[in-house]
Amino acid sequence: MNPPLLNIENLSKRFGGFVALSAIDLAVQPGERLGIIGPNGSGKTTLINCISGALRGDGGSVRFDGRDITRLPPYRRTRLGIARSFQIPRPFPTMTVAENIAVPLEYVAHRRSLHTADVRAEAMEILQRVQLADRADALAGALSQIELRKLELARAMATGPRLLILDEVMAGLSALEVDEMLEMVMALSGQGMTVMMIEHIMRAIMRFSQRVVCLDAGRIVAEAPPAEIVRDRNVQRIYLGA
Repeated sequence: MNPPLLNIENLSKRFGGFVALSAIDLAVQPGERLGIIGPNGSGKTTLINCISGALRGDGGSVRFDGRDITRLPPYRRTRLGIARSFQIPRPFPTMTVAENIAVPLEYVAHRRSLHTADVRAEAMEILQRVQLADRADALAGALSQIELRKLELARAMATGPRLLILDEVMAGLSALEVDEMLEMVMALSGQGMTVMMIEHIMRAIMRFSQRVVCLDAGRIVAEAPPAEIVRDRNVQRIYLGA
């Protein structure tokens, strides 16, 4: 087996007396599709915040491609190849869709030397991949819910990530829209990108994931392929009260 792209050891995080993460050990392989599930307050978002650098753990380590990134700020992790989406999309509403993509292309991806035409062309290529090219010149503040979700995905893609972390990218979408987003995310994985996805829509997690990790009260309580995770007693207890 290849060395993990992401390796987390004994990670912990507290907020005052509340233990948000406790002794988390997790390895993610290059090209893997990893699903993360758990009830509200289980530590899912805290975990990805510690991976992306939005939060710093109180103990343990985070390594990316063999490099210790535990104390690196978010922008340096982004430039190493870690990108994430957010539960609530917050684009620049008075900028166009294409201009929103240009921001990470020019600054986060550290490509200030690109000419304006090059940035536009690269932005359009990304928008084609998320089926937003026809909305390139629309103001981001005028987008529908699914278009906002696609834009959020595109902005993360614009940083050129090797590891893409998606935080409830399908929240609030209809069943057909969930299927549409799922196809896009699966296509990214098919191009070699490593993807971690937090999602409450279980059918999406089951279709997407090669492996599913279940958190509860800040701990990993189950870890298995989708067909096995649904039979796990801890998962059944958490979701079904069994």
